[in-house]
Amino acid sequence: MNKAIVYIAAATLAGGGLAVAAAKDKKPAAAVRLIGQPQSCVYVRQIRSTDVIDDSTIDFKMIGGKIFRNILPHSCPRLGFEESFTYRLSTSQLCHVDIIRVLEQRGSGIEETVACGLGKFQQVEKVKATG
Repeated sequence: MNKAIVYIAAATLAGGGLAVAAAKDKKPAAAVRLIGQPQSCVYVRQIRSTDVIDDSTIDFKMIGGKIFRNILPHSCPRLGFEESFTYRLSTSQLCHVDIIRVLEQRGSGIEETVACGLGKFQQVEKVKATG
């Protein structure tokens, strides 16, 4: 069994969460339109996947197709490079007061490193490029 899969299962069972963006060539973030007011929290059970844009921006893709962009109040070193993070929760929601930790591949394992605070969750809609 793949070690990353074991780690994901362990993190989930421990009451935490793990988000790993697929490895890909980095492109500039798509243009978006803001929808409504920023929210303090999102329900973890509604998060389908995440897309780490850079050291300060994470898109949370929700069940049902909504996207909530979280712009961290401070840059989170190596987040954009590693494209993976973990979090621990005491409730069913991930909130702007919660902390994420960047996950780094080290040798044969994965290690939690830098801790960074989240910002508010702003619903966005991707804008199709014209031209």
